[in-house]
Amino acid sequence: MLSWVFLSSLPLLLHTASGQSSVRWCTISPQEDAKCSAMAQAFSSAAIRPAVQCSRAASVGECAQKLMKNEADAFSASAKDIYEIGKQATFKIAAGESSSEEEEGTTYYAVAVVKRTDSAININNLKGKKSCHTGIGRTAGWNMPIGYLIDTGKMSVMGCNIPQGVADFFNASCIPGATGEAPSLCQLCQGNGSGSYKCEASINEKYYSYSGAFRCLVEDAGDVAFVKHTTVGENSDGKGEQWAQGLRSEDYQLLCPDGTRSPVSDYRRCNLARVPSRGIVVRSDIDSSVVYLMLREGLQKSDFSLFSSAAFNGENLLFSDSSTKFIPAGHEHYIDWMGRHYYNILKAMDCSKADVPEYLRWCVLSQGEQQKCADMAVAFQNKGITPYIRCVFGTSVADCMKKIQDKEADAINLDGGYIYTAGKTFGLIPAAGESYTEDNDSSIYYAVAVVKKSNRNIQRFTDLRDRTSCHTGYGRSAGWNIPAAVLIQKGLIRPQQCQVAQAAGEFFKGSCVPGANQPGFPSNLCSQCIGDSSGQNKCVKGQDLFDGYNGAFRCLVQGAGEIAFVKHSTVFQNTDGNNVDPWAVNLNSGEFQLLCPQESRAEVTQYKQCNLARVPSHAVMVRADTNPHIIFGLLDKAQKFYGINTASDFKMFDSSKYEGSDLIFKDSTMSMIGVGEKKTYEEWLGQTYMDALVTMECTSSAAALSSATLLLVTSLSVLFSFLAV
Repeated sequence: MLSWVFLSSLPLLLHTASGQSSVRWCTISPQEDAKCSAMAQAFSSAAIRPAVQCSRAASVGECAQKLMKNEADAFSASAKDIYEIGKQATFKIAAGESSSEEEEGTTYYAVAVVKRTDSAININNLKGKKSCHTGIGRTAGWNMPIGYLIDTGKMSVMGCNIPQGVADFFNASCIPGATGEAPSLCQLCQGNGSGSYKCEASINEKYYSYSGAFRCLVEDAGDVAFVKHTTVGENSDGKGEQWAQGLRSEDYQLLCPDGTRSPVSDYRRCNLARVPSRGIVVRSDIDSSVVYLMLREGLQKSDFSLFSSAAFNGENLLFSDSSTKFIPAGHEHYIDWMGRHYYNILKAMDCSKADVPEYLRWCVLSQGEQQKCADMAVAFQNKGITPYIRCVFGTSVADCMKKIQDKEADAINLDGGYIYTAGKTFGLIPAAGESYTEDNDSSIYYAVAVVKKSNRNIQRFTDLRDRTSCHTGYGRSAGWNIPAAVLIQKGLIRPQQCQVAQAAGEFFKGSCVPGANQPGFPSNLCSQCIGDSSGQNKCVKGQDLFDGYNGAFRCLVQGAGEIAFVKHSTVFQNTDGNNVDPWAVNLNSGEFQLLCPQESRAEVTQYKQCNLARVPSHAVMVRADTNPHIIFGLLDKAQKFYGINTASDFKMFDSSKYEGSDLIFKDSTMSMIGVGEKKTYEEWLGQTYMDALVTMECTSSAAALSSATLLLVTSLSVLFSFLAV
């Protein structure tokens, strides 16, 4: 009896041994099972090891579960299927399939095609154009281009309603199969030319599939066609159906992600996405090279046609019929194997209405923010903007971060310095950002030092000793962290044991640094503050009239300080009639200048040459399990009703009604933008900014420091050295 038990368990023992005696291949249909059995027999006859055994499942997902349960060892799957099973299973990629016709491991490239004569179109100005697609749900014509536009932040989607997002983005489209969605998605379709089958996902719609989408462009129905890289060549230069005769491939171009255009032959460099070929999935504890070598040897030494399914009454059984060889995976982790860009595109499309929470809980920090948030919630709901907003009060920025981490709140808009702590300490990620300009610098601002032109006593930073200063607030980037870094870099202050506040208090005669009313801080950091409209709450963050960008500039204007540390747009927003408040209404921007770190002065318009640092803009931070596209979709829809140049009572980027400034969003914000490729706090801040934070982070007495101090060493001299422009 014991010997029988031993013998019955011997195959499992041999299987789990390092020698890998067999590979259990998972199949998902009777046809695949038949092909697998024939493959196993052929491999055995050719003495190829390890031996192949067949394990039947109902789907690719079930195969993944069998891998996890050690009931199967390997199977082949499309990149899209591998993305799906990657959500629930752990595995390795042992190899990839490849066709000899194209680049190894690539099925095709998804491209955006335009007419060469239509030179005004590029990838960055597709909004409002007319579009041609192969069909809804299809890879090259729908998933790849729409996922690309969403992932890069060019297109927003409210509430994961992707078809509606596409309808809002393009002026009109032909997307066969989109009947029942927004009417504009089928507007350009033609049907069979006699009024029937319009927008049907079949050959009855003449603009269906690859050739049809290209024909939609050729016949001037659309401005851009989303197809695969071979489509133009297959329908030009004498190839294709009657409608394509006379077309020349040189008359068409591709839209490149960098905003340029290229010939259609340049698809390897100029494409929206590379669609990977199928991959070989194996169990995590299997030596992937064993499976790859087994398949390669089977292809070379056996007489079995691995890439043919005709004999088994099917298509693409076990492997793709169009493949010709197996190639090394390059990376065993599936995201690295398929490429982060392709993965992000799939993830952008992987959103449904079921993923959208009913409420988004926004963390606020003051009574003014609380009131503005409440009004924002009502305004958004009145326009059907989802998810609905709820307001959660936090006692501090750190408290809000903790509340989000603990799922007691969902979002907060943070300054660059706090973004560092939010990401590093609380695991939060950026979901949307503020934009302050209309050019390519829209995701950053410049920290500047402003003086009155009439004040000739300050010509260089050494002249600031024993002068008075105005700051946006303690711990804020442009108003505190960066100017302190400049002073340290220049050797003008030398903090002892990370006591930057004490060093600054000794350097300046007096200052207004809202939020510096803390035990142990020099009292002169608050001496120039004025309090609120009733004279109360002096030096209180969020309440002092000299708080924030506008407040620090007002501090300079009213003579409380001789220099104001703000951002580059602050002067323009409060001069030349742009601010009608009594203190600013008669100001002229020409009355002010910038103090440059190069020990000179410059006009306020020269901020790109004369600044203390380029600073990442504020970003809305959320938990890593929150879909950022839901947040940007909500904010982008909202700013169409409540952004700048709108006639609504509620305004997202205006805090004047709430007796404060920069409440929830900075008042200087021109628009909210998607995070694009900056999906982590490190990517949002930028490597040089991150290097500065890490290099200058105070660790000598970390145990005794508050979380606010641990934010940075506030002394960011490295930042000045690397980022000042």
